[in-house]
Amino acid sequence: MQTRWIRRLLPAATNTRPIEWSRAAIGVSLGTLFSVWLCSVFFGLPVAMHLIGPLGASAILLFAVSSGALAQPWSILGGYLCATVVSLLVVHFLGRDLASACLAVGAALIIMCLLRCLHPPAGALALLVVLADPDSARLGWELLAPVMLSALCMLLAALAYNNLTRVRYPKKHTDPAPAAVVAPTAPGDPGITAEDLQHALAKMDAFIDVTPEDLEELIRTSEHYARRRSIGEVLSQAN
Repeated sequence: MQTRWIRRLLPAATNTRPIEWSRAAIGVSLGTLFSVWLCSVFFGLPVAMHLIGPLGASAILLFAVSSGALAQPWSILGGYLCATVVSLLVVHFLGRDLASACLAVGAALIIMCLLRCLHPPAGALALLVVLADPDSARLGWELLAPVMLSALCMLLAALAYNNLTRVRYPKKHTDPAPAAVVAPTAPGDPGITAEDLQHALAKMDAFIDVTPEDLEELIRTSEHYARRRSIGEVLSQAN
């Protein structure tokens, strides 16, 4: 039992190759540099540097795990917008202190979930907006401008870099197909459709950073390799 508990703490093996790590690392560096630089041009370096933490976290999502549901365009734009608006409202009514910052990040999470734009770095942004440096605090509601400019720059960098390096971004949303994703394996078995996958994801009591399209593709690819393995086993037995 103790060994099993220790194994649960160990990191799972990654399924990406070192060349993909390098591709993502270059994208993260370029995307963050571009976003911070352009923000500093219009709003000054202190304001841009105040936002660099959430931007760096967003860059990792958009370049390293761009297929995830939390890394899609609406997630970063909507997440940054929700976090900033909620935090500025908290500042307006409650002021700038640690308790207000903690309240802001919790409220931002609820709004992001309601609007389906959950983006973890926006939580850090909510804290930074409340506990802002003097240059950022002086902007008041005008802080929305540098925040959204930075988010838009990061998104444009991800769109350009990912697609130029042959990584499809953003994920293409498709309506559930009636055809079975997993064909029936026994009489009376209805099989699994893409719509079934969507319902299953909706029933999970946890945040799952995977789209139904990715899950469907994973199942179809697994079926492909299973068929190849089955054919190989049959041929080896025949010989």
